[in-house]
Amino acid sequence: MFRLLADENLHNGIIRGLLRRDPSLDLARVQDVGLSGADDPDVLDWAARERRVLVPHDVNTITRHPYERGRARQTMAGVIEVRSGASIGQAIEDILLLLQCTAEPDWELQIWYVPL
Repeated sequence: MFRLLADENLHNGIIRGLLRRDPSLDLARVQDVGLSGADDPDVLDWAARERRVLVPHDVNTITRHPYERGRARQTMAGVIEVRSGASIGQAIEDILLLLQCTAEPDWELQIWYVPL
């Protein structure tokens, strides 16, 4: 089962919608785990240690860090990048579709972009 970490910039409507659609979803927020204001590499480190897929909303800043982790041969459970301008409903649908149609090994060091 996938474990998610919602970055602090992820729209709360997406978080609420995901949990409404799938109450069994294991979704933590950066704010809930004491990482508010942390740098992207620190958030990715925590997510990697906890085997959580990071779900951010900042295409411009987060994407280079997973590639750096790969070059450094560090693990990462993956990233679902919600693009700016994506509708809340489409983001929810696409995230759930990705989680239903893939397996955890497919996610190692991968970035998936939503909407698909």
